[in-house]
Amino acid sequence: MNPLLQAFQTPFQTPPFSLIKEIHFLPALQDALTKGREDVAKICSNTDSATFKNTIEALEYAGEQVGVISEIFFNLNSAETNDEIQEIARDFSPLLAEYGNDIMLNADLFKRVKAVYDNASGLNDEEQMLLTKTYRAFARNGANLSEEEKEEIREIDKQLSGLSLGFGENVLAETNAFELHLTNADDLDGLPDYVVEAAAELATDTGRDGAWVFNLQYPSYIPFVTYSAKRALREKMNRAFGSRANAANDRNNSSNVLQIAKLRQQRAAILGFNSHADYVLQERMAEKPETVSNFLANILESAKPAGESEVQNLANFAQQLDGLDHLEKWDFAYYSEKLKQQKFEIDDDALKPYFSLDKVVTGAFAVAERLYGLKFTELSTIDKYHPDVQTFEVKDGNGNHLSVLYADFFPRKGKRNGAWMTSFRSQKVKNGKNIRPLISIVCNFSKPTQSKPSLLTFQEVLTLFHEFGHALHGMLANGTYASLSGTSVYWDFVELPSQILENWCYEKECLDLFAHHYETGEKIPDDMVKRLKESATFMEGYATVRQVGLATLDMAWHTGKAENGESINDFETEVLASTELLPKVSGSNTSTAFSHIFQGGYSAGYYSYKWAEVLDADAFELFLEKGIFNTEVAAKFKTLLSAGGSVHPATLYRNFRGQNPDPKALLRRAGLLKTETAV
Repeated sequence: MNPLLQAFQTPFQTPPFSLIKEIHFLPALQDALTKGREDVAKICSNTDSATFKNTIEALEYAGEQVGVISEIFFNLNSAETNDEIQEIARDFSPLLAEYGNDIMLNADLFKRVKAVYDNASGLNDEEQMLLTKTYRAFARNGANLSEEEKEEIREIDKQLSGLSLGFGENVLAETNAFELHLTNADDLDGLPDYVVEAAAELATDTGRDGAWVFNLQYPSYIPFVTYSAKRALREKMNRAFGSRANAANDRNNSSNVLQIAKLRQQRAAILGFNSHADYVLQERMAEKPETVSNFLANILESAKPAGESEVQNLANFAQQLDGLDHLEKWDFAYYSEKLKQQKFEIDDDALKPYFSLDKVVTGAFAVAERLYGLKFTELSTIDKYHPDVQTFEVKDGNGNHLSVLYADFFPRKGKRNGAWMTSFRSQKVKNGKNIRPLISIVCNFSKPTQSKPSLLTFQEVLTLFHEFGHALHGMLANGTYASLSGTSVYWDFVELPSQILENWCYEKECLDLFAHHYETGEKIPDDMVKRLKESATFMEGYATVRQVGLATLDMAWHTGKAENGESINDFETEVLASTELLPKVSGSNTSTAFSHIFQGGYSAGYYSYKWAEVLDADAFELFLEKGIFNTEVAAKFKTLLSAGGSVHPATLYRNFRGQNPDPKALLRRAGLLKTETAV
């Protein structure tokens, strides 16, 4: 019996990971695809006139098992993959692409959808949103095309699916392939004890006792380039990280990048759009590439002078401190940390003892309880895909089951870098039953050592709160349809719930809930919090310019600016020229490892981080005005979270804030508007 095709006889119908084997995935998917096609055929063969219920709602529920299997598979491929899963993915993704096209290019089905769309009446707001979204999905995926053009779309989608998978596999393989193996203790100069201890344990894990191993996973790479006094070794690590999937080997992603960009452009043209960005932005708050370009240009105008000044000041500091003639990219984090310590008398090494992972998690839960009345209880009865994963039941203020939360915090070989929130099941209402979501947050934090618990840098604290903000968006979902539930919102709105929660990490009232020294239990001192807040805008000009650069690169790849035959390295150098504040490193390339846009869902959407920062800065000003745990403001924001994509985000935001967002709120918070003061 294939466990993926049975009703899950588990607590809260969570996936039975211990029963699921690699051999189950493709047979289960093929069975589910067959049933999904049968569901669609029933809709098409219905002799009754097309209605919202027998067409739009029926399509929403068609092939539900396909979604269940896909969510489990792709989440494992990101967090607990292996060679066999990656091999399966090469067949899995094209099958899904073909299935999606069979639906979106089905002329009989579209005829019924269009009939409902053209004659809609008596629908509530959520039903109208689902109808509009469904109709646009067909139109945007080629329903109005000729049969020849539909076949072109099918072929392009199949190719894109395979190319995206190959891109991600190459980045993961390149990340795993590099190790800095040190045997001389002098090479550890400058590194904090916790970094050295973790490197020693990594060496032991790889059979090299008595040595130290560093790799390109963030918990190893970031501390090394931040603290290592050995410039040559920082350079070696930086060059390895920056050149991932750009070296002259069979894991080079240059061809994948060029083909993906070219095929996306071709697809957009067939559908009647000037570019892939035009296609994507039709379903975003920004609406068109020109809006994004102007938005980024306005931010750059304020941020670049600050960034240039910051880099010059840092170069002067490095010259005075160590006689450094030229500041390079492998020097930036190291000297930034030194300057921050001097300027604010604060550093990650001093902060980390106050941020043990368990306490930070408890603190995030406490914030959710103060704001929204949520209760979190760890469970031992939930099946897990890896022993490191923790599972929690989430209840609302009345004691009702709200969600299951999976928390996966530590790096391992089969897990990609970075941090993300995902789901194994989205919230929906079916047959009168509110089916609650299964939400997961995945991070890559340093594992506990023999002498210390997992201690987070402040940046990692922000990361955890960020992903927990996404999780709250999913857990608080309370709509009817899964495709409009939780994080199923416009992409340039989806980062608001995550980014706003980061603001609480700078507030003493919040930090007192969890920032306690892991040895003494002492709360984080007031003066340290004060210095932490003062340091919040340190190097903000540089950081903002860097984000604008990444967003600009994304838009360049997806507005058809890449010319045939142009070198990927030359193209990137030209695009980033206006946002490069440090010398380019030969051999490095951002695009070849830019997983957000070539593997994830951020193509023509990376700008959304900054776009959402405007929203979150403006929204948090209201919390600051009323109180960061003000129940009235929190209730309004909870309404925004619960609505998911059932209401247009601009309307949701105005309902919460009582006005449109103030674009200057972000610049005020970042300290880039010197003549204004924050609310």
